[in-house]
Amino acid sequence: MEKILVLDFGGQYNQLIARRVRDHRVYAEILPYTADIEEIKANKYKGIIFTGGPNSVYDMESPHYTKDILNLGIPVLGICYGCQLIAWMAGGEVKTAPVSEYGKIEFTAKKSALFKNVDEKSIVWMSHTDYISTAPDGFEIIGTTNDCPCAAMQNTEKKIYAVQFHPEVTHSQFGSQMLYNFLYEVCGCKGEWVMDNFIESTVARLKEQIGDKKVILGLSGGVDSSVAAALLSKAVGNQLTCVFVDQGLMRKNEGDFVEKTFTSLFDMNFVRVNCAELFLSKLKGVTDPEEKRNIIGTEFFNVFWDEIRKQDELGFFAQGTIYPDCIESGKGDADVIKTHHNRVKTPDDVEFLGIIEPLCDLFKDEVRRVGEMLGIP
Repeated sequence: MEKILVLDFGGQYNQLIARRVRDHRVYAEILPYTADIEEIKANKYKGIIFTGGPNSVYDMESPHYTKDILNLGIPVLGICYGCQLIAWMAGGEVKTAPVSEYGKIEFTAKKSALFKNVDEKSIVWMSHTDYISTAPDGFEIIGTTNDCPCAAMQNTEKKIYAVQFHPEVTHSQFGSQMLYNFLYEVCGCKGEWVMDNFIESTVARLKEQIGDKKVILGLSGGVDSSVAAALLSKAVGNQLTCVFVDQGLMRKNEGDFVEKTFTSLFDMNFVRVNCAELFLSKLKGVTDPEEKRNIIGTEFFNVFWDEIRKQDELGFFAQGTIYPDCIESGKGDADVIKTHHNRVKTPDDVEFLGIIEPLCDLFKDEVRRVGEMLGIP
């Protein structure tokens, strides 16, 4: 499968870049800037995108990368901070800009493979206080604004491109076209990442992985666990047991709707645990949101695993983990926005053959598309 690497330098749009690439039917995955270059070589990416970031490249405390990455023969696109980083690594000069740019700015493009089917003048989204004052040797300036003399540059021999603006946001008028051009005109992608292929290949992989063993899934009735359950049902049928903990915190009659949906649409063993009174009694008088989450998480853990211990055979444990869960769970220094319910630790006395996460490569909108194709309401 052809893949694009989004190398994350701390930008707020890292996941959005990957999603935009996937919108063009090319699989993208995100790695932090601390990823080893040997890992990047081994993955045989069709292209690499450097994200933006809030730092200055001339500050040596900022995220950097070895300049060897520019000599791998893999096409590179730098965005915002990533653009400045390419300039800095290739021997150019980056300074504090005399005039910062933020928001919608008029951009003038020159002829380039990156700007195929892009108007000479268009609106792009800028967000920078530094700028490339001197482009590196071997690079040609291919875009300007009134206050940014190097708003885009290229080295066609090495297939390295860089833009000071954010093509991944909808405010950039031809941003989607520019990403398309990088993927297809520069990287030579074929666009093989489609949901039909994902469902077919995932079901085949699940069948092979699970064999004749059992699978247990905690089904919440939400998007992620529901789609995971549907994929697993399609793969192994009634080898799957879904445990649905009805804690009384859903919409009216939603528990009945979840049960009816999954018992009528899919081949599986469906176990419903009604425990609304327990949850509501524990939550009585609690107002802090994080405290509520902790209580719900603790009680869910207890109820769910008590039910699991009743199963005569455990086999594999499946979770509705999606790609953002994997990325965010890996950031040890991130502030707590809310506690993730996926990627939970199993009790010491419960032993599975392994963990199955059929959706761990997908973003939420992609999970929804898979669910629709599988017939989930």
